[in-house]
Amino acid sequence: MRGASSGVEKGLHRDAGRLTILADSSGGYPLFIKTSILFAAMLLSAASVSNASPVIHRLDGSILSPDKANAIADGELKANNVMGAELAILNRERIVWRHAYGLRDAKNGLAMTVDTNIWAASITKSVFATWVMQHGVDLDHPVADMLAHPLDAYAHYRDSASDLVRDPQWRQVTPRMLLTHSSGLGNLVVLEPDQKLHLHFKPGTRFAYSGDGLNILQLALEEKLGETLDVAMRHDIFTPLGMTRTEMVWREDFASNMALRYDAKGAYIGTTHRDAARAAGSMATTVDDLSRFIEALLAHKILPPAAQARMFSPQIAINAAHQFPTFDTATSDEGPKVGLAYGIGWGLLTRTKFGPAFFKEGHGDGAENYLICFVRSGTCMILLTNSDNGELAFRPLLEKLIGDTVTPWTWEGYTRDAILHNEEHAPK
Repeated sequence: MRGASSGVEKGLHRDAGRLTILADSSGGYPLFIKTSILFAAMLLSAASVSNASPVIHRLDGSILSPDKANAIADGELKANNVMGAELAILNRERIVWRHAYGLRDAKNGLAMTVDTNIWAASITKSVFATWVMQHGVDLDHPVADMLAHPLDAYAHYRDSASDLVRDPQWRQVTPRMLLTHSSGLGNLVVLEPDQKLHLHFKPGTRFAYSGDGLNILQLALEEKLGETLDVAMRHDIFTPLGMTRTEMVWREDFASNMALRYDAKGAYIGTTHRDAARAAGSMATTVDDLSRFIEALLAHKILPPAAQARMFSPQIAINAAHQFPTFDTATSDEGPKVGLAYGIGWGLLTRTKFGPAFFKEGHGDGAENYLICFVRSGTCMILLTNSDNGELAFRPLLEKLIGDTVTPWTWEGYTRDAILHNEEHAPK
């Protein structure tokens, strides 16, 4: 789920799809902020921008003033010890409220802003999937046949794919399966006991989240197009939409306004400095830029209506009790009650009282993110944070600011008990 870091990636990973310990080349420093000083600074640095709309329309028809939204956001983020956050709300498919809270750099007391560059983590996957749909890729053509060589002939996969290419089911895997997380591949090869790629079930038969699957599809498409993913997504999506602070790789001008990452205790984890694009999670962006992307997507400025409808059509239903661990077999009726499914690169809620919705999460060390859009009303919310505590604030923010009471919180792992359990058992 995470891309390569400019530092050394340590071999500590957790299959909650949430945690990868990174050591940054600039060197970490143990920073434990005294809460009283930290929160005073956060409140001073909080800032928000509201557009022409004087109110925020919630999903239930009630309204919220921008000032009230600011106060709710600051209160919830402070209460949950979130270092910094960038938030946005769309109504009727247009941005109506943006808000920045807290610190992007605690050591130097630098405030978060709505154009602070922040690691999007796995939200990258859905932007990548949208880009794939731009190119009219045959979603049902075997990925093995899209590659010029067997997967284990490529340097990066020489060891990890040696068993996979000998599995007869490998030739059944298609881009549709990779984009819907139904290929049978695990999330990350580093989580496999033997550090090798395997198909854990018959391709196309169930949902199991896989970041490795999207990176393999990236390789096939880079070969086909003759250019790297960062170059292609820049000229196909980021530049046309004016997403001037979004890239799949590091850019030097990000350094003047970038979010450092912090753990649950406020200790510095690292910077986000990706030198190679990875479809599974290397994108850095801002809430301003991501709002532009969502606005353009809803207005069919990225994909024509037919292609967008295919992308948001349910491909595989989900009745799992939890998204992670990936191969947990426990089931629940939480997802089915709201029509939980996966489309092409996006999670879907197909039958809620507010109409259908699409969503995507992003999890990483010091980068907890979420976005959801309810299509019928054009009401969306984007939450980007540079804190391992970010997810603690997601449910209260979504419920209080837009009235989202239908996100499957337990399946997402957004319950307080689940988040605190994961923090307690995280590698130290």
